[in-house]
Amino acid sequence: MLYKVYIANFKIKKKKIFLKKHLPNINVINYSLTYVKYNLILVRYGEIALKGKVTRNSFENRLVSNIKNALNSRNIDSKIKKEWGRIYVYSNQIDNCIEVLKKIFGITSVSPVFKTTSSMDAISEIAVEISKKQINSKKSFAVRASRTGKHDFSSQDVAVKVGDAIVNATKAKVNLTKPDFELFIEVRNKKSFLFTEKIRCIGGMPLGTQGNFLSIINSKDSILSAWYIMRRGCNASFIVSDNFDLKILKSFLSSWFIDSKVTIAEPDKINEIAHLQNCDAIVTGDSLLHDAENTLNNLIQLKNQIGLPILHPLIAMSQDEITKKCKEIGL
Repeated sequence: MLYKVYIANFKIKKKKIFLKKHLPNINVINYSLTYVKYNLILVRYGEIALKGKVTRNSFENRLVSNIKNALNSRNIDSKIKKEWGRIYVYSNQIDNCIEVLKKIFGITSVSPVFKTTSSMDAISEIAVEISKKQINSKKSFAVRASRTGKHDFSSQDVAVKVGDAIVNATKAKVNLTKPDFELFIEVRNKKSFLFTEKIRCIGGMPLGTQGNFLSIINSKDSILSAWYIMRRGCNASFIVSDNFDLKILKSFLSSWFIDSKVTIAEPDKINEIAHLQNCDAIVTGDSLLHDAENTLNNLIQLKNQIGLPILHPLIAMSQDEITKKCKEIGL
């Protein structure tokens, strides 16, 4: 009997081809998984899913465009597919892809995944092979299953069947509270995705989905303030004073895949530049850590000079909070 092999989208070495050619009547899935490398990343987003259908589709398209531009800027070959609720990135440079995706605004998490059909047998076979490499009779595990679409089984059915198969193969114990190993399974219509980790990303909204703002740059703190607003999806333009090292800003923007206009000018040009760049607001890096009274007076003067809203994301943050966040984002 010829067994059907579910190895969709795996990168398999030539030994699998040899086996299938010369031993066509055996199931080669157990052997071939030894030579598997991920070449698919499942991309998740958060707030976009709360939008209406038209807005959501627009934001998803913007996110896909931002991903493509970022990967292209690092010369990473990839193919991107979008479905309702998920984005898939195919590439043979998974590690490099993940490092880029972690810095794309709008992405909440990513997972390198194994892809197969929605057949329970196919899911179980791959789940067992993954688990064998992670656990043994002294370890515990949990299966976290979810399902979207029409099937003749529930998410709980998937978890029970796969869990039983893993127990039989590894003799490991089930522990749903604090397992040594977790296997995640997403069944989406006719496809299934299996993975062992969810890599946290920066979240927020896709860059370019909101308004425009002008950021006044005179310190690393002011770059951090702009970062907070860009994370909310706003496009930034920058005005930089002569006494600030422009290399710091440009290096930061490159590392976050941000292509923004940077202008070197004196503060008296803020209003003019803001209107030229069609900005909806001004963003500063001011806080009340030092000389709060003088800072407030300066902000009042700035507000009187400019007919736009002025935002101060760092105004209530402590020095420790600012320093920690600057370090986290590479400043």
